[in-house]
Parts: sequence; structure tokens; C-alpha cells
Amino acid sequence: MRDEAYDRIRQAIVDGTLPPGAALRDGDLADQLGLSKAPVREALRRLAEEGLVDSKPQSYTRVSDVMSRDVLDAREIVRVLHEFAVRQAVPKCRPGDVAAMRAANDRFAAAIEAGDVAAAVKADDELHDIPVRLAGNAAVAATLDRYTPLLRRLEHARFSSALAWNSVERHTRLIDALEKHDTGEAVSVISTIWTDLLEDR
Repeated sequence: MRDEAYDRIRQAIVDGTLPPGAALRDGDLADQLGLSKAPVREALRRLAEEGLVDSKPQSYTRVSDVMSRDVLDAREIVRVLHEFAVRQAVPKCRPGDVAAMRAANDRFAAAIEAGDVAAAVKADDELHDIPVRLAGNAAVAATLDRYTPLLRRLEHARFSSALAWNSVERHTRLIDALEKHDTGEAVSVISTIWTDLLEDR
């Protein structure tokens, strides 16, 4: 039940159902989710640790601002780790990996065309997970799992706008660079992808 409360509240924050600044009352959330207060309180505590919720004891608990310090810090960590993963992945990348990334980018483009942001985020994750898997560094993968959710709201905003088509093009450039085993270009493109998650807003 704790995991269910956490997953559902986090998703509502990420997709904007619970907007920045929204008050989070454990009793109200428990009623809405059909759960008891205990798992909701635990979920809010975890979300506060992750930076998606701001909380001050005896004062307030609310959805954090999209552009909080935690988000800016997370973007830097995520960018650097993806650069590292791509650098490690280039010499290991095989035709099957390239084909899987192209298929994911096709799904991403189709989702953008259909206005299905959730499907676009899923396809984007699948594409970027391939270099991370090829890098073979468990600490990198675990750290990305920890910090990427903080950036989901930015991804939702980007993927629901015309800027999403820039992502399709950058994905293509990244895949082309991996296919050619061009480390410099691959690292440059992946850096731009994560930097522009904030800069293009």
C-alpha cells in the first residue's frame, strides 16, 4: 500500500494533476486514493526526500515548484551520468542496439504526433535506457532512477509542445553517432538533450 500511494501521488505530481504549490493533506489524499493515512504519510515523506514535495512540520505540505533548486541539481547529475553512460556505450553499441533505439524513437515520434505524452515519456525512457544498459554501471543506473523522476514534469511540458520535435531530431543524431562509434558527437548530443530540457522552456 505504501508503494501504491507513492506511485499514484508521484504520477499525479508529474503529470500536473497535482500542480506546483498544491496543498497535500494526508486525509484528503487517503480518501481520494481509497487508502489509509499511514501509507499516504510515508509516500509524502519519500516524495519530500526526492524534492517533489515541500514540507514544513506543523505548517504545510505542498507540491514543490517545477524549477526548484532540487530540479536544477538533478538535471546536472542526470546530464553528467548520461554523458558518462554514452561514452561507455559507444564501443559496445551493436546493430541490434541501434535498431532498438531507432524503434524507440519511432514510437516517441508517433506518441508526439498523437498527443500521448505518457507514451512519449515511456518511449524516451526506453531509448535512453539502452546506452545506460550498455555502460554496465549499476551505480549510474541506480542514481538515474533516483533523480530522473524530478525531471518528469519538465519532460511532460516539453513533450506536449512543439519542442518535442527537436527531441526527435536530437535522438536521431544521438543514434547516428552511436552507430558510427563517434564518441565526441554522441556525448555532445546527449549533453544538449538534457541541457535543453531547461533552456528551451
